[in-house]
Amino acid sequence: MRQIKPSVYAVGAIDWDARLFDRLIPLPDGTSYNSYVVRGNEKTVLIDTVDPTKTDVLLDNLVRLGINKIDYVVANHGEQDHSGSLSDVLLIYPDAKVVTNPKCKGMLIDLLDIEEDKFITVEDGDTLSLGNKTLQFIYTPWVHWPETMSTYLVEDRILFSCDFFGAHLATSSLFVDDNAKVLEDAKRYYAEIMMPFRRQINSNLDKLAEFQIDMIAPSHGPIHDHPELIIEAYRDWVSETVKNEVIVAYVSMHGSTAKMVSHFVEAMIDRGIAVRQFELSTVDIGKLAMALVDAATVVIATPMVLAGAHPAVIYATFLTNALRPKTKFVSIIGSYGWGGKMIEQLTGIMSNIKAEILEPVLSRGEPKENDFAAIDKLADDIHAKHKEIGITN
Repeated sequence: MRQIKPSVYAVGAIDWDARLFDRLIPLPDGTSYNSYVVRGNEKTVLIDTVDPTKTDVLLDNLVRLGINKIDYVVANHGEQDHSGSLSDVLLIYPDAKVVTNPKCKGMLIDLLDIEEDKFITVEDGDTLSLGNKTLQFIYTPWVHWPETMSTYLVEDRILFSCDFFGAHLATSSLFVDDNAKVLEDAKRYYAEIMMPFRRQINSNLDKLAEFQIDMIAPSHGPIHDHPELIIEAYRDWVSETVKNEVIVAYVSMHGSTAKMVSHFVEAMIDRGIAVRQFELSTVDIGKLAMALVDAATVVIATPMVLAGAHPAVIYATFLTNALRPKTKFVSIIGSYGWGGKMIEQLTGIMSNIKAEILEPVLSRGEPKENDFAAIDKLADDIHAKHKEIGITN
């Protein structure tokens, strides 16, 4: 329990040991589940709760703060890492009302079986008086669920942004004290969770530009007391700007595909194009997702397995398609023994990616001189395409 500003407190929990989120997302630096108390001279509000595994921490913090009564619990988002302690909070503070939007209300009833009469619903722009402090509710949908909203504390200019601007980072620092580290984890968070909704996020950024924001208090990671850092980073990530960079995601079973990838990587370097190589059977999938945020081109490389791509490549391709990066060009490199349809398989998986598909290169068995020549041509094509969109000389 720590004070952010007079009568505004952080009462959430740090999860130092978490290493996997939703049984899917790697958490190399742990995470936090942030919850906040705002005490007005008439009413007290709790903004979001915590993951159910940390309910005891939240309740202990409320006791330590001397919170005998909660009038409102604001639910910015229905997902259980923010709402999972809500039922317990309502049990301890039975007079509290849950303040949220109509969509989130329905989700909380479905997810947590909370009685309908416990809710107060608010529309976009509505306000709630705590006496000497005022909350304003801002709909910020698709960051990353359709019902997500943010809560703005008018007098203190604090934006409680829920998942928006968050970072999976366990730290004892209440405020950002290492810009580079926080931006790295925030970019990972954006890449893994937010990237499919970058156009909606861009609209929400425009919406928030109308507010004077001195602090951003997200639901994961430290508080931004210099909010321009994370806002500018988001502006860059959601833009259409890409970097002169190629991502190579590959698996090789008997060495043929690896030789082709090695030749291709050297060809990229020779042409002055940055390249990042990811071996998919051992990769931290979060790092691959982060690389997808900016790269102009993605090249997938795989051997043929039972007439199709390697399963690790299929998974990575499926994930890339789901994340919908702003990648402009895609190609495939591969090797095979007796045949198959991995080109059709992989391009079919990538239906969400609005990128130009460049001529694939396939080798039958060990790559030969003509295969390496085809890789050089692919490298020339990528260089020309990058030049065409103005990101290389």
